[in-house]
Formats: sequence, structure tokens, C-alpha cells
Amino acid sequence: MSYDESRLPRRDPAGTDPLFGSRNDSALDPGRDSDPDPLPGRRAPGGPAATSPAGVATTAATGSSTGPDGAGERRTADPGTTATQRTVPPAVLEDVFDDPAHGEPGRDRMAIHVAWEIVLLLGVLAVAFLLYRENPDAVRVDALDSLLVFAAALGLLTLATGLTLRAGTPNLALGPVAIAAALHFAEQSDRGVLDTVAVAALAAAALGAVIAVVVVGFHVPAWAATLGAALAVMVFIGQRSAPVTVQSTYDPTGQALYFFGGFAALALLGGLLGSIRAIRRTVGRFRPVADPARRRGALAGALAAAVLVSSMLFAVVAGVLLAGGTTGPVVPTPGLEWTGLALGATLLGGTSVFGRRGGIFGSLLTVVLVTLFITYAAERGWDISLYAVAAATIVAGLVVSRLVETFGRPRSATVRDEDWLNEPAITRTSGWSELRSQDPDSWSSGLPPQPADRRLDSWGSGRWGSEDR
Repeated sequence: MSYDESRLPRRDPAGTDPLFGSRNDSALDPGRDSDPDPLPGRRAPGGPAATSPAGVATTAATGSSTGPDGAGERRTADPGTTATQRTVPPAVLEDVFDDPAHGEPGRDRMAIHVAWEIVLLLGVLAVAFLLYRENPDAVRVDALDSLLVFAAALGLLTLATGLTLRAGTPNLALGPVAIAAALHFAEQSDRGVLDTVAVAALAAAALGAVIAVVVVGFHVPAWAATLGAALAVMVFIGQRSAPVTVQSTYDPTGQALYFFGGFAALALLGGLLGSIRAIRRTVGRFRPVADPARRRGALAGALAAAVLVSSMLFAVVAGVLLAGGTTGPVVPTPGLEWTGLALGATLLGGTSVFGRRGGIFGSLLTVVLVTLFITYAAERGWDISLYAVAAATIVAGLVVSRLVETFGRPRSATVRDEDWLNEPAITRTSGWSELRSQDPDSWSSGLPPQPADRRLDSWGSGRWGSEDR
């Protein structure tokens, strides 16, 4: 059988295929072309544009393309954009709480905080009613002052914990520092209350400065550094083998209302300031937004150091209140139970474990709720350890954090989560019905037009004629 090769499509010497347009055989014959790219129809970055099989002119350097229909549609893809990096328009940055380069556009939804704080208020009223029914004298006169001092001490630890969470530097040494300050006050308070408190504050500030140098200077997680500091403080506490009697006659219950009022004012002020996006963004600059090992800048480090030192001072005042407000000697406990109580109260109050979101009245209501529950358990004769209360509040607080993160995010965050593609969007038709509605004559073929004299009958005698059989 013989074939008429003249009727088969040929490639002209210039390298143009009548079926598939421009071709580049440099991948098969390296000596033909100096193009280093082995893929057909491509050029090195910055080189001339090549024509694809479908007749689409593509520019590799800019990422723009023109469709074959000649409509001039251009698509530009930023080569530096990844699936995890999205550009936030400048006009939207005013509503971003987090770092401007990584924040979520839109305001946080506060409805979840309002609803949860109402639940906390109902819980406070319920436990207060149970305590009053069990022993009405527990919420009257002297007993009430002791409750207020206890709540103020726990509240200061809770404020310090919440502040460190917001700043991205969680401090696990607050409880041991408070117990160490209480023991120091019990042993040395006969030399003067102010002098004793000043010495304890200086020691705590020095410890906070050392932690800040480690955390900021080496840029390591604060929870690890503060845990090491907590273990070191527990060595100081462990040197006391017996409870220590308070040497002075100072009794903070006389100013109980002022101490609790000061805590309440700080809690409300912190909640209100935390709702302002500029302040929240500034305080939380040290929180990681991408790679946790990347430094966040000098300002973020300075703010983180200030927060760590301030939290230590809060713990000292709380320890002094615990020592002065007790009717018996100060027991040298490790102090981790107070760290757990403060952390649990912070989380249960609506502050996210990630430090990103928080309410306004949640910390105040949670501190009052925990204080009333501990007092009610003592009145009922329940032998409940502070460790158990701390564990329960932490578990419940983690559940609350999940609710806050789920229902407190901006509404636009849900839409942006769906935009995960790295390439620009490509316009597609709505379906076969749209294609059928178009004029068939307007459809463009992907193949170049063929010469009229070449389109012969494929069953003609020239190719399959009987004379060649």
C-alpha cells in the first residue's frame, strides 16, 4: 500500500505547524535553538512572548494573558502571593484588630461576650443565694470584708494573667511569686509594711526583668521561661518547712472595699481598652502571626518586657493581701494552684487562650463567682482542693475560648477562608444551557484555519483508491 505524503500536513522550514501553530523542537535538538527552557513555546523570564497551542499569547514575566477571542481580557498574578498571604485593602485596615499584614478585616462580634457575661452574672447570683441560705453571716460585715480581700487578691492575679495572655507572654510564675511575697511579708513585716512590700516588689521586678531578657532577647516562648522561673521560686518557698505567722498587725480588711474597688476598676478599664482596636493591636504586637520564631520588632519586645515586669508586681500585691487577710499563719505551698486559679478565671471570663479576644465584665464576674464558690464549699464542709477548682475552671475556660473564637470572629473571616487559591480566578460559563444559547457561528476553534485546497475527502480514491491495493 502506498501513501500520498503530499496530502499529509507538513511543517514548514520556519517551524510553523499548520495544525498546532508555532513549535519549538529545541528539547529534541539542543543544537537548533539556544532557548534554555525545554518546554515548547516558552522563553526565559523577560523574553519575548510565545504562542500557545490555543493561540493564547502569554507573557511569562508579567503573568498576564490575552484570550484567543481577541477580547483583550488580562489576568495578572502576583508571583509573590501565596495561599497563606492575602492582601488587605488599605481602606479595610481601619477595622483590623491584629497586625495589619495578617489581620482579619472587620470588627469582632461581641454578642458572644454579652451572652456569656449574662450567664456568668446568673451564676454569681445563684451561688450568692446558696451561700446566703447556707450561712447568712458569711456575707455580712467582717466575713464580707475577708471575702472582698480574697477576691481582690485573686482578681489581681487574674488581671496579670489576662494581661500577659493579651500580650502573648503568658506568665506561669505568678502563683509562686505571690506565695513567696506572702511568706516574705509574714516574716519581715515587723520591720515596716511599706519597706517589706518594697523589697518584695524589687525582687519580683528583678525576676521579671530577667525573664524579659530571656523571652525578648532570645525570642523564646514566655510560658517556658516563666515555668523555669516558677520552679526557681518554688525552691525559695521550699526552704520553709512550717507555716509562717504574720509578724505585723496589719489587717487589709479595713480597706477591703478600696482594694476590691480598685481591682474592679482595673478590670473594667482593661476590658474597655481591650475593645479599642489600636490599643489591642499595640499590646498584642508580640503575639506570633506567622512563624513563631520570627522576631516582632523592638516595640513589640519592649511592650512584652513591660507586661512581664508589671505582672510580677501585681503578684506581689496579691501575695501581701493573701498574707494580711488570713486569720492564721501563711502556709508555704508551691503556688501553682494560684496560677491555675488565675488562668482558669481568665479563660472562664471570656479571654481567649490565644490572647486575641476578650470581654469587658467577664474577669470581674468570674473572680466573684470563684470566690463565692470556694466560700460556699467551705461552709458546706466540702473538702475540695484549690487544685481541683483550678483544673475545673481551666477546662471550662478552654471550652469558652473555643466558643469565643468561633462566634467572635469577624464575619468577613469566613469568606476569606474560602479564598485559598493561589492563582487568579478564571471566568467559566454557567453550564451547557448557556453554551446552547450562543450562536454556533461565533464559536472560535482552537485550530488555525486550514487552506481550502487541502480539505479533501478522507475517503477519496487518492488515498484509498483501488489502483494502489
